[in-house]
Amino acid sequence: MSEEILVNASPTETRVALVENGMLQEVYLERTQRKGYVGKIFKGKVVRVLPGMQAAFVDIGLERAGFIHASDISPLNDEGMELRDSEIGDITTTLREGQSLVVQVVKDPIGTKGARLTTHLSVSGRHLVYMPYTQHLGISTRIEDDAERERLKGLVEAKVEELAGEKSLGNAGGFIVRTVADGVAEEELCADIPFLYRLWHDLEDKISKAKPPAVIYEDLPLFQRTLRDFVKAHIEKVRVDSREVLGKMVEFSEKYASEIRERLEHYPGERPIFELYGIEDEIQRALENKVTLKSGGYLIIEQTEAMTTIDVNTGAFVGHRNLEETIFKTNLEAATAIARQLRLRNLGGIIILDFIDMKDEEHQRQVLRTLEKMMERDHAKASITGVSELGLVEMTRKRTRESLGQIMCEPCPVCQGRGTLKSAETVCYQIFREILREARAYNNKKFLVLASQVVIERLLDEESTNVADLEEFISCTIQFQVENVYSQEQYDIILV
Repeated sequence: MSEEILVNASPTETRVALVENGMLQEVYLERTQRKGYVGKIFKGKVVRVLPGMQAAFVDIGLERAGFIHASDISPLNDEGMELRDSEIGDITTTLREGQSLVVQVVKDPIGTKGARLTTHLSVSGRHLVYMPYTQHLGISTRIEDDAERERLKGLVEAKVEELAGEKSLGNAGGFIVRTVADGVAEEELCADIPFLYRLWHDLEDKISKAKPPAVIYEDLPLFQRTLRDFVKAHIEKVRVDSREVLGKMVEFSEKYASEIRERLEHYPGERPIFELYGIEDEIQRALENKVTLKSGGYLIIEQTEAMTTIDVNTGAFVGHRNLEETIFKTNLEAATAIARQLRLRNLGGIIILDFIDMKDEEHQRQVLRTLEKMMERDHAKASITGVSELGLVEMTRKRTRESLGQIMCEPCPVCQGRGTLKSAETVCYQIFREILREARAYNNKKFLVLASQVVIERLLDEESTNVADLEEFISCTIQFQVENVYSQEQYDIILV
């Protein structure tokens, strides 16, 4: 499988595309004016404690206060380590209003919700994640080889023991070995440990001096996170269209991941790199709710705040044998397309998949296996159930940041995000009711209706008889005026 990463950098935003076999699989955006907050550590102030929800709101300096649940707060022992096995205590005994609290963002603000917070702090290196308040040592579940897991665990334990007691490093805490560490040499893996110790030592000093709300730590910019998190052995090239950004990536790779250096490449072409690879068109299609399948079938993807629903349809695909075979082939193709769309659009939370009904249980199993296999490549954790009695597949996908649509789009100001408009007929009847109400409340002889072109045309044409009847009933004259700036749903009734 051929995989490469494309980086499009500009002063206003950085975009990163992960391409597999010439097809876009994932896209990441970071805008200068609107960076994500996941991974940032803040010193905040508790502004409200909610005993009924076992939660609290914390002011961390953002537009909306962050939310923290009691399960994300661990008491500390005498040595300053978390007691993670202890039962969840009463939030009112743990926090009080006005209290300072050091927290980390685990989920960006999405829609009307503030950031989700935790006191389980961690900072990331190239191969390791450091957790200063716990002595746990974990290995990424994506590293499946038992011998490799034991090797990595032994190397980290030996290095931690070697550095124990060096006061200048302030060493304590535990580590999680990242997936990218699979197969790396001892020297590369262990280089992260003193670096992360020193980083946290500096952050502790910053925490003690900061006044809430204050930013204590923020993660690397997107182009450097890309090298740290996504460049694995099978990535052939990382092409960058900015010499300045390439220079920073080279500097980062030489310091933390020298094996990446030879794969970094500048793209000097006049044609934009995303346009050359067809990424712009793919992004545009990812903002639409209809996805066409090669067979002629299609998906309809509807994202709401509560959940995302994906409906599979055969469309123009009629098959060659029988109906059951046509449905099976469409569902198999849809399963592959759904896994890609979830990654590409970064859809998270509860997801309901409505495959075309299959009577054959073996067909159902094969479609589910295909979906599960394709989801294995996903960086986000996902959980898939079997086919329900209604023929639906329920799944969840971890959501830590806004989806592609939420980042790039905003609700339509005309329909307020509903996706539909009231018909001209409906608006006309609203106007009739409003005039009738106004006529009963005020003693005047004339009304002026201001509305859009399409509504006025209907009032003067199809509804002209109703207008005449209304004028006779209320003994008033009704006049009409087109307002070109009005949307179809907008109107005003003026007493003349």
